[in-house]
Amino acid sequence: MSLLEVSNVTAFYGPSQALFGVDLTIEEGEVVALMGRNGMGKTTTIATICRMLTTKDGNITFAGQSLDNLPSHKVARLGIGLVPEGRRCFAGLTVEENLIAAARPGYWTFETVGEFFPRLKERRDQSAGSLSGGEQQMLAIGRALMTNPTLLILDEATEGLAPVVRQEIWSAIARLKEQSGLAILVVDKSLKELSSIADRAVILEKGQSVWQGAMTDLTSELTDKYLGV
Repeated sequence: MSLLEVSNVTAFYGPSQALFGVDLTIEEGEVVALMGRNGMGKTTTIATICRMLTTKDGNITFAGQSLDNLPSHKVARLGIGLVPEGRRCFAGLTVEENLIAAARPGYWTFETVGEFFPRLKERRDQSAGSLSGGEQQMLAIGRALMTNPTLLILDEATEGLAPVVRQEIWSAIARLKEQSGLAILVVDKSLKELSSIADRAVILEKGQSVWQGAMTDLTSELTDKYLGV
């Protein structure tokens, strides 16, 4: 049984259908890239997994448990940590307060997150709103890690960052893959960087899963068809 199983999921925003049949699986310790052009349903799929958007049809299970009728806070407690698009740090709280706000017992503590991201430890008493964009992204990742998840979801974690900062974030994701054993679902536009860390890819088009496979099987024809501008 896979750690996460999303099977034929459909979802609506009010009367408007956004997902028309999404399928994906993630195994323990696996990194999966969720790909597709803008507006094809990637963030909506994440919202359904985290139960911030309810599904109409299909099923979602995590570690063998159905998520279909659970509220989002209970899904998080099962072991799904989300790094949302736009970071969404609490600007008026300090770095340390942001990190401990959702902390759960486990390996990831303020100290271990501070070792992983030394700048967060250096800025522990600084307000999150005064951090640079890259530091806020580190804080968002650190906050998710402190929930001690078994699945980490990263939604556009490098968007809007300077190239050198993007490389820092990609390096951190690679270290998580190598050192933590976490399963990771990552959404990003950088095919080069995704190819270097992801084991498999799932491509969405118009709210449907249209291709799944190993990153090594993702041909230029497929990327032109489903990912090209």
